Amino acid sequence: MRIVSGSYSPRQSGPVNQVGRPPATPAPDSVPDPWGVRRAENLLTSLEGILSARVVTTPLGEVSEVHVLAQSGLQPKQLVRNIESALLAQLGLKVDHRKISVAQTADVKPIETLERETVREQVLRRSVLFENLTVAPGRRPHRIQITVTLSFRNMTETAEEESSDTPRSRVEAAAKAAVTVLDRLLADQAASVALEGAKIVEVFDREFAFVGVQGLGGRESLLLTGTAEIKESAERAAVFAVLDATNRWTEARRPV
Repeated sequence: MRIVSGSYSPRQSGPVNQVGRPPATPAPDSVPDPWGVRRAENLLTSLEGILSARVVTTPLGEVSEVHVLAQSGLQPKQLVRNIESALLAQLGLKVDHRKISVAQTADVKPIETLERETVREQVLRRSVLFENLTVAPGRRPHRIQITVTLSFRNMTETAEEESSDTPRSRVEAAAKAAVTVLDRLLADQAASVALEGAKIVEVFDREFAFVGVQGLGGRESLLLTGTAEIKESAERAAVFAVLDATNRWTEARRPV
């Protein structure tokens, strides 16, 4: 069976269209595909589990070999049946299953995916991550206890702060707990952080947690500020505001 992309006439040097006229001249950068090989290969790579495909034809356009690279975990016989069905249904091409070879691999990904995963891995390795926040009644009436947990690489730290049960105090306590945890995670670095203040501000008809953190590194002292929109709770937003204020500063002081 041959793969064809148009009909041919012995009196014409190229394929003809439906009205019997030669088709328009292809763009200079286009590559001729008289047997429709690329169309068949594109069809096969669109099938689930197939990573790449190559169709080999004879000089007369007959399919002599079909090679595909597929993900592991799929049954080779089912893949062959899928290939046969797709070629027949979409291109009207019947290929003997003995001409189809399937190779499987455990993990082959496009370079773009690998690059994105590498970048994400580096970000996760270099950033302090939010893990958990809890708000519970304090030891005395009208008091609350806030617990914040953060992580960095393989380290996880937790800190608690107790405050009066008012909106401003709750935000300050959450921010202070976050700064305490962060300072512990930076214990092996030449850096330290301290909370300057935290409050709720309203901007553009929305409420934000706004914090100021003092960053100390050697002789350097900087006031770092960060914000986070209040969505789930003001306490949670305060923790994210601390991370917003400090992440870039702390990343510059960690080993790669």
